[in-house]
Amino acid sequence: MKKRMVSGLLAVTMSAVLVAGCGSSEGTNEAPAQDAAAEEEAGQETAESGEETESPAEENSGADADGTGTYKIAIVKQMDHASLDEIANAICEELDFLEASSSRMMNIEYEVYSGQGDQSVLTQIGTQVVSDDSVDAIIPVATLAAQVMANCAEESKTPVIFAAISDPEGAEMTGIDYVTGTSDALNTSFIMDMMLAQNPEVQKVGLLYSLSEDNSATPIAEAKEYLDGKGIAYVEKTANTNDEVISAASALISEKVDAIFTPTDNVIMSAELAIYEDLAAAGIPHYTGADSFVRNGAFATCGVNYTDLGHETADLAFKAVTEGMDGLDDYYLMDGGIITVNTETAEALGADYSAFSDMGEVVEVTTSEE
Repeated sequence: MKKRMVSGLLAVTMSAVLVAGCGSSEGTNEAPAQDAAAEEEAGQETAESGEETESPAEENSGADADGTGTYKIAIVKQMDHASLDEIANAICEELDFLEASSSRMMNIEYEVYSGQGDQSVLTQIGTQVVSDDSVDAIIPVATLAAQVMANCAEESKTPVIFAAISDPEGAEMTGIDYVTGTSDALNTSFIMDMMLAQNPEVQKVGLLYSLSEDNSATPIAEAKEYLDGKGIAYVEKTANTNDEVISAASALISEKVDAIFTPTDNVIMSAELAIYEDLAAAGIPHYTGADSFVRNGAFATCGVNYTDLGHETADLAFKAVTEGMDGLDDYYLMDGGIITVNTETAEALGADYSAFSDMGEVVEVTTSEE
């Protein structure tokens, strides 16, 4: 059985080749669950990063009419960082479990690719995995990856089951008959409420995000509307590279903002480890769209559990390849409501976050460089 983690850039032949957010518990569609005969996980073989692997196009995919045989799935991360890695790992874990617990004689083979945040690399991946009907489904993780995979699968109609798109409608990923997935839509107002609960004296808020991330547009607009309604000033800084994120964070420190908000933005997430210490030293709490930011040093968030989201996405993909896409919704909104606080950052800030306990479940974490 071939189950590989593939990383690195594509060459002429593909040897190897990415927040996000606080989900609302309102108006959700529950993702289809899979029956399991046993809670047993199958082993997963992984290759070292950069190791050459066979292309998924080397064998024909597809199971037999009775559901036995082999299903092949490509998992495509937009880039490598903590949130997307957690989701991809959870997808792999659940696919292994589904294979092991199924009453059918089937194999589920998958490979995990990373687009390195580069649209051209993502396009190469998408072109490769849909060629010659080499896979039965594609699971892209994050918005740009999903958009590129849907475009690549337009002719073949290969099922695309995306994971962690914060705004599927804004990303134009709805109304496509071969596309479905899970959304981690952010409850922006709740995070703003957290900010004011912790510090009612907030007068100026920094909005830190990337213009290249479609999923940031809606929560940033929601944050502006919220702050305008409260009469609170805000300063916007955007960035598209790690160096630009560092410069933007420094500019917000110079602007003497009282707090910073970042939605489920993959660009900012990738640079969180480079900015969190400076923000904490300046006494500026960073509120973000995913717990991965907080595990990398940001102060607090309210969001979904990305391991749960990965499992749900894998269940949805399994249903798509075994039963077809008919009857599936455009997307399924994951429940959120989990408040995550970095206790080390809170201590550095001298921030009392006890008010969060009255707002929901609080999970305390420390900084991890993963």
